[in-house]
Amino acid sequence: MIKFLLKGLLRDSSRSRFPVLTVVLGSMLTVMIYSWITGISGMMISSAAGFSAGHVKVMTRAYAKEAEQMPNDLALLKTSGLLERLRGDFPSQVWIARIRFGGLLDIPDESGETRAQGPVAGLGIDLFSPSSPEPRILNLEKSLVRGRMARRPGEILISEDFAHRLGIEPGQRATLIGSTMDGGMAMANFSVAGTVRFGIAAVDHGAFIADIEDIRKALDMEDAAGEILGFSSDFIYRPSEAEALTARFNASYSRPDDEFSPEMLTFREASGLAAELDMFDYFSTLLVFIFLTAMSIVLWNAGLMGSLRRYGEIGLRMAIGEDKSRIYRSLIAESLMIGIVGSVLGTALGLAVSYFLQIKGVNVASIFKNSAVLLPGVVRARVTAASFYIGFIPGLLATLLGTSLSGIGIFKRQTAQLIKELEA
Repeated sequence: MIKFLLKGLLRDSSRSRFPVLTVVLGSMLTVMIYSWITGISGMMISSAAGFSAGHVKVMTRAYAKEAEQMPNDLALLKTSGLLERLRGDFPSQVWIARIRFGGLLDIPDESGETRAQGPVAGLGIDLFSPSSPEPRILNLEKSLVRGRMARRPGEILISEDFAHRLGIEPGQRATLIGSTMDGGMAMANFSVAGTVRFGIAAVDHGAFIADIEDIRKALDMEDAAGEILGFSSDFIYRPSEAEALTARFNASYSRPDDEFSPEMLTFREASGLAAELDMFDYFSTLLVFIFLTAMSIVLWNAGLMGSLRRYGEIGLRMAIGEDKSRIYRSLIAESLMIGIVGSVLGTALGLAVSYFLQIKGVNVASIFKNSAVLLPGVVRARVTAASFYIGFIPGLLATLLGTSLSGIGIFKRQTAQLIKELEA
């Protein structure tokens, strides 16, 4: 039976050409848009986790309430001991301490007088430990534009855009002016080892990266850190894993009545991107629904037109005694073949375009030039396992639904009228 139906579709292309093209187009667009949304969501999570939130983040309860203001007077104390306990209790995670701070970077001239000044968003990280994952997390080596990586205490990296605005060259001296943990004035001299560009407008505007021990000395934060970030060992964010880890930590370490006790937040809570992530999930579901509905209507109309064209064929099959249910099932089988062929072709085309966008990307730097969103200037699609089957959902369901609706007319045909219809 299947062989017979397949031959009919191949020999009478008018029955299959338009439905197949409809399914191909719908499946291709579904795969492309899904991969694009997944790519943007993944890059946003990766950037925000690496630069700000981690997969989980530990702060004091007081610091967490004002985290955007970088209140280092509310920072964690005795972080070396806390890090040891975290690594012992949660060995599946990579734990790092960081200090985020703001200040002015003063550039002197040859006589030592101020030549230029600019505000910086500073980040104190473990730059010099051989086993430190920070260079990999921040992708420092690939982001280096001029100069070299910081190798010794007192050396820093600054963003290329900031260096260009202030006319800073690698090797120059610079003075950080900020405030200590206790609220006093802090001044520390550094040497600019190199410049970096991350491709993220919010970071490249005024990034200042130094070793965390240098920042501790400059800001009087001995063995202190504003936050401790945790990453899964493979650096892939898994919401359920982060939520379970957070619940375990807070049950053991956090005390609601002590504002200086440590509190752990998941990426969704710490990054402030919960609404955006929910929106991406919503659009992914809405995408499939829209294409399913649109394709079903188109294929329903195509099925109705096909039924009118095949009016005599269906009537003849009923006249020779073929059961209505059998005819209906044969139409459903035809639609399944069309759906499978169209979905395979559409998915293949969608994957090809998505892979091209994954390799080449699209430059959206001008759109996010003045945005605080941690999103790279070049946005890429992302081909995942779901990309290989997402196109089959509207492709198969739409053909089945369209044919099911249009084929109902078969059961309304009256056998008594067949002779008149065939004579006509």
